[in-house]
Amino acid sequence: MNPSKHVFDVKRITVLAVAVLFLSAFVAVKDDLFLISKNLDIFSAVYRQISLNYVDETDPNLLIKTAVDAMLDDLDPYTEYVQETDIEEYKLKYVDTKYGGIGAAIFERDGHIFLSEPYAGYPADEAGLAAGDEVVSINGITLENKSTAEASHLLRGAEHSKIQLLIKKIEKTDPISLTLTRKIVRQPNVSHSVLLDGGIGYIKLDKFLEQSAKEVETALYSFQEKGELNGLIIDLRDNGGGILQEAVKVVSLFIPQGELVVSQKGKNATKTHSYRTMAKPAAPEVPLAILINGRSASAAEIVAGALQDLDRAVIIGERSFGKGLVQQTFNIPYNNLVKVTVAKYYTPAGRCIQALDFVHRDSNGSYMRVSDSLLNAFNTKSGRVVYDGSGIYPDITVPEPQYSPITRALSEHYLIFDYATAFRQSHPRITDADKFEVDETLYTDFINFLKDKDYQYATKTETSLRALKAVAEIERKPEELIQELGALSQKIHQSKQQDLLTHREEIKKVLGSEIVSRYYYKNGRTAFSFRYDDQLHRAKALLSKDTAEYYSILAGEGKYKTIGRPETFLASAETAN
Repeated sequence: MNPSKHVFDVKRITVLAVAVLFLSAFVAVKDDLFLISKNLDIFSAVYRQISLNYVDETDPNLLIKTAVDAMLDDLDPYTEYVQETDIEEYKLKYVDTKYGGIGAAIFERDGHIFLSEPYAGYPADEAGLAAGDEVVSINGITLENKSTAEASHLLRGAEHSKIQLLIKKIEKTDPISLTLTRKIVRQPNVSHSVLLDGGIGYIKLDKFLEQSAKEVETALYSFQEKGELNGLIIDLRDNGGGILQEAVKVVSLFIPQGELVVSQKGKNATKTHSYRTMAKPAAPEVPLAILINGRSASAAEIVAGALQDLDRAVIIGERSFGKGLVQQTFNIPYNNLVKVTVAKYYTPAGRCIQALDFVHRDSNGSYMRVSDSLLNAFNTKSGRVVYDGSGIYPDITVPEPQYSPITRALSEHYLIFDYATAFRQSHPRITDADKFEVDETLYTDFINFLKDKDYQYATKTETSLRALKAVAEIERKPEELIQELGALSQKIHQSKQQDLLTHREEIKKVLGSEIVSRYYYKNGRTAFSFRYDDQLHRAKALLSKDTAEYYSILAGEGKYKTIGRPETFLASAETAN
């Protein structure tokens, strides 16, 4: 065989193969473009015919929003269309909580708008407004039957602009008129930081919006300046996430430069990135504990997952939410936005912790959780076993307390809120937030306050019994059985009369937190909660001077070798044994 001819044939075959692949790709792209163009033409034609010929008047903006929302609803909850009128609210939620306003949280109750909490140092607080005050009107516009969103829109405006409020205060019969000057209001990402006993720092990080990493770094340096920092607790409970890059910056404070923190992979190759620590860490050796719960999501899970995979922190609390998706915002015509899920993210060990399957739904149309049988095992840097597909499992599980029906009922009917508001009127001052207690005298007064109040509620036992009695009546069971069920229901009702005593300790905690907030705002709530916080106490014990357990967990010794083992794996192992 002629060697040169053989080489020529190989080259010809290779060129032909490449040409075929290119042509196939071109045809596929062409088909996709044709389908997109075809369906846009169909949609445009339907939209035009409805607008021109429908029997009643239609709102073009509403038609488009309804159509787009319906299309996106079939994808996932995080892909959303944002109209120009909603962009300010969108930025507050996902970019930075900075706006011009009076600095107060509000809520709607029985068709009226009330202040739930003024922010310390802002116009509402400086004007003497307090939780429980009703906002009757804003700039002459009455708020009766207005939503909180509508009221919030009226309260916001340009910095230094004037706003006229008609306020009905608790202690006054007639409303009073106030003119306030709006300020720039910005709720920090770090809502609380304090150096606890034993040189253990505590940082409550509520969200990962702009400047969140800088705020964590500032709190960290303030601890280091005060003396020896023996340990650090970062509280990510109830943190719904935010900006991915801010999460990377937070991890960079504790991990050597150049380490992989998170990677994202999407269908579009331009959305595939790896993010590594970017600078020399501020605290590379300080023992670190991270608190999470079922409402810790997204960027909060990136931080917890990275620090767990790199064996840098012990995770304490409850399993996180399980959001392993990345969104990006795109500008679209006429100043509108669309936020699109563009990728999945992966922790340093390679796991995607997305817990819900948005492709498949159950018979009720609800998203399904990823089955335990489909989960995969991964290894942390030191060889500990962790799993994907179900959020971040804590190294140490400490359940959050579940409130009883009566406690929830007292809160939902605003009775704890109302009592705290009345208490503030008759008590000008209380002791420090971390020392305040709801003693028996105060609790007895609260019970007396409830005597003429309506706070009906049903226990799980009561609900189940009612359902059982209804089924028994439908099935025409013997009358004596129906009567026995009725008698049992009466006994349960009588036992509920004792619930205020049975659940007094948990009611005291919620009541105390509400009272403290009237004097010390959000920071007061946090300081008050410390004495009842089992997850925080476990973290403090772990980071005490004897840190043997801390390093044992990170080394994967004993029961800490495997974290968050799926139940199906565990069941099969037990069967095999």
